[in-house]
Amino acid sequence: MKKGCLISAIIVGFIALVVIGFVMWGSKNYNKMVTMNEGVASQWGNVQTQYQRRSDLIPNFVNTVKGAANFEQTTLTQVIEARAKATSVTVDPSKITPESMKAFQDAQGQVSSSLGRLMVVMEKYPELKATQNFRDLQTELEGTENRISTERRKFNDVALTYNTYIKRFPQNIVAGMFSFQSKPYFEAAQGSDKAPEVKF
Repeated sequence: MKKGCLISAIIVGFIALVVIGFVMWGSKNYNKMVTMNEGVASQWGNVQTQYQRRSDLIPNFVNTVKGAANFEQTTLTQVIEARAKATSVTVDPSKITPESMKAFQDAQGQVSSSLGRLMVVMEKYPELKATQNFRDLQTELEGTENRISTERRKFNDVALTYNTYIKRFPQNIVAGMFSFQSKPYFEAAQGSDKAPEVKF
């Protein structure tokens, strides 16, 4: 009888050790996933900060351009409308989906596109380009575009690290148990892989 109790105690002890080990391993991985998920959310905040910076600069830029005589109103209207649409598209960093990322990226892409058209039109207005206020704002916008690009790249790097971690075995077991989802990436604008055609 004592031998049977001893074997039972060893089996129970072994099972307890396995369960304790699994709980410790699971909690360590869960905590790491939470930390990484928060890192993705934090980097998303950095991306949004730069887009907000650009959005805040646009009204001053538009007002400066409005001062030019006979400036194309439709171009300014496109910039203003694109900005309004972009500021209305918000993404919850804890629930980023490919669809919400695409909507956000499309709206911000329209702002970039309309600002690009505005810069092209301004080539016809040398008196506007000569003003200090315009040059300062143009420099600010160009710097902001660079910052946006940098923060988007950093977001993709953080999301890649997180996505890889939660998809690897055996972490994918914990990720599945606690509904950790992959994060989408920023993608290049459609057609950006083609070099622009230069005509003389």
